[in-house]
Amino acid sequence: MSPPARPEARARRAPRLLPAAAVLAGTVGALVVLAALHLTQGTSEVDAGDLLRLVAGTADEGVLNVLEGSRLPRLAGAVLVGIALGASGVLLQSVARNPLASPDTLAVNAGAYLAVTAVAAFGITLPLLSGVGVAFTGALLTAGLVLALSAGGGESATTRLILAGSAAAMAGNSLVSLLILLFQEETTGLFAWGSGSLNLAGFDSTGQAAPLVLLAIAVAMLAAPRLDLLRLGDDTAASLGVHVRRTRTVAVVCSLLLASCAVTVAGPIGFVGLAAPVIARQVARRFPVLLAHRALIPFSALCGALVIVGADLAVRAILGADKSIEIPVGVTTTILGAGVMVWLARSVTSAGSEDRPAILHGAANRSRLAFLAVVGGLAAASVGALFAGMLSGDTMLLGGDLVNWVAGRTGASYTWIIEQRYPRVLAAVLAGAALACAGTVTQGILRNPLAEPGLLGVTAGAGIGAVALITWAPSAGPWAVTGVAAAGGLGAFALVYATAWRGGLDTSRLVLIGIGVWSLGMAAITLLILASDPWNTPKAMTWLSGTTYGRTADRLIPLVAALVVVLPLIIAHRKEIDLLSLDDDTPRTLGVRLERTRLLLLCAAAVLTAAAVAVVGVIGFVGLVAPHLARGLVGSRHARVLPVSVLLGVLLVSLSDTLGRTVIAPAQLPAGLVCALIGTPYFVWLLWRTRTRTA
Repeated sequence: MSPPARPEARARRAPRLLPAAAVLAGTVGALVVLAALHLTQGTSEVDAGDLLRLVAGTADEGVLNVLEGSRLPRLAGAVLVGIALGASGVLLQSVARNPLASPDTLAVNAGAYLAVTAVAAFGITLPLLSGVGVAFTGALLTAGLVLALSAGGGESATTRLILAGSAAAMAGNSLVSLLILLFQEETTGLFAWGSGSLNLAGFDSTGQAAPLVLLAIAVAMLAAPRLDLLRLGDDTAASLGVHVRRTRTVAVVCSLLLASCAVTVAGPIGFVGLAAPVIARQVARRFPVLLAHRALIPFSALCGALVIVGADLAVRAILGADKSIEIPVGVTTTILGAGVMVWLARSVTSAGSEDRPAILHGAANRSRLAFLAVVGGLAAASVGALFAGMLSGDTMLLGGDLVNWVAGRTGASYTWIIEQRYPRVLAAVLAGAALACAGTVTQGILRNPLAEPGLLGVTAGAGIGAVALITWAPSAGPWAVTGVAAAGGLGAFALVYATAWRGGLDTSRLVLIGIGVWSLGMAAITLLILASDPWNTPKAMTWLSGTTYGRTADRLIPLVAALVVVLPLIIAHRKEIDLLSLDDDTPRTLGVRLERTRLLLLCAAAVLTAAAVAVVGVIGFVGLVAPHLARGLVGSRHARVLPVSVLLGVLLVSLSDTLGRTVIAPAQLPAGLVCALIGTPYFVWLLWRTRTRTA
């Protein structure tokens, strides 16, 4: 190229850069405006007029004290955390080549939160920079696990990534809940902080984290040209001189460091790392110059700051400044980000032939004698678990005590103990049966071996209904609670189903949208609990962790009724489930009304899940683990899978409840937490096994 052409090339490039510069300037201007509005809000009487007088030098000293002590630290924290999460999210999405990747969907926030909580639980006091190191370690471990488990999925990589991240996040949050319950004094306030809190006192944490954030962004900017080349594919980028592995490692480390700084300063603020890059990329489509990473990274960081400052403003404007102290800003951002995730998931399609039907994930069909032996063994184990549950607890009983109680010969103390214990044992048995049956139907109908009712929004919807009624009408009876919970679960499922329907039902799209709605529901439950009774952490843990504590016999009647009505319906359609587990064409060819049958069976699974949630709260992994174990034991025919899965669900929840009541007696662990601790390793193994198969 001749020298005179260079100025002309720069002149041609300048008009294309002007719109991008205008967008960046407009974003900065919008952030300045929101920041100014943010400073006018607070619990004190300092308003915009006082701030103007402060600028003019005529305000009293109290206005400056309010700004320095509360409002400026909160604003600085919001901006810094937003910048960190926005940049972290865009780096993860670029490395994973997945628009749904973020610090939340890759369980980065959950891992960092778990590490920080573990340090606090064991009474270790660390300076902020050491705390960033702890959070970074937790984030690195969980992100590495999720990325490893989700690799090799072919066209189904998006679904695998989100499912692996969701499972890791559920496991991490279960461990956090366990630590909060076991170390209540050491972890006071961590439940609210776990949803993201901007209640900062002073600039210490923000000032110490800011250099690390700037360093990580600077390193990412240096790697930006190589990230642009990675869009062309690994082989093409390598042929152009890019060290692919090194570039990805640098980007991931910068992303994890940014997310760790954000968690250390303000807790795990949800879905900002997903929403901000999506907003940035949508704007960049109209201004392609912004798609280059040297512009996209800072633009996404600014969008993250806008999201958090705007969310905090919205909470203060809607609920008032006093409530904004109790309600974490992360709840608002989770609602926004989960909505973005649902919107993105609507364009996802299944993996086609690469995604093996759930019915094929299992051993070869056993002989009738082997099947009966498995059923007999599991039935005996379930009966044994029931008796173990009756005998175990803070007071250990003997078999003779139960015989005397049945005969009416026990004393007052033992009678009281047994009458308090048997409803809990029966609740675990019934809930395990309901959740396992619902999981079997869900996996078969959706042909997705990684699906379970909780990931379809049913659990969250039922939880919202139950928690709302208990909060606003604490005297409501068991039938009312169950009815509202069932309505909430079915309503959430209807929302997921209708949103996922686009000329037909795509199973991967349904699962991803369900996870988004599940996140929305969990945020809504947290909002309800904190808005009504912000200091009642045990109440929150009761529903979010799943427990049989305080259950009475009359509260079990709705769940019994649901099983009596729904279970025969599902068994009657066992052959249709077999056909639907294959593909969509085979059942149509054999005369099955596909959509009507699929909707009927999924509604049946939703009713069972909602009834179980109304009785024992949110218990995860039962509907995932039990069907897989059942198929491994007796093959893929649902005439055999259903009874074996139900027995396995009974056994899993019963043992989890018994262990939770016994291991640290007289203290107790919720059954849902124990189920999560048991189910998570199995889920990890399942993902790894399917990863090696598809690879």
